[in-house]
Amino acid sequence: MSQAFVKEGDEQWLHDVSPTLNALLVYLTRENNGIRVYLVKQAADPKTGEEVLQMSNGLSYGKDKEGKWEIRW
Repeated sequence: MSQAFVKEGDEQWLHDVSPTLNALLVYLTRENNGIRVYLVKQAADPKTGEEVLQMSNGLSYGKDKEGKWEIRW
């Protein structure tokens, strides 16, 4: 089922976002009051080797063991 239409008051949480970069960008832009959020840097976590995405909102994101988005560092 598509989540293209979300009723007012229905909140989406970071861990509910589809595990794609595009879905993360859409979610972060919406959470940033419509101000576009973009990828600044892509790197590997020095401890785990997992992919970490540094975004223009000043935070870094990665996926947990279940493949769900989470804030890193």
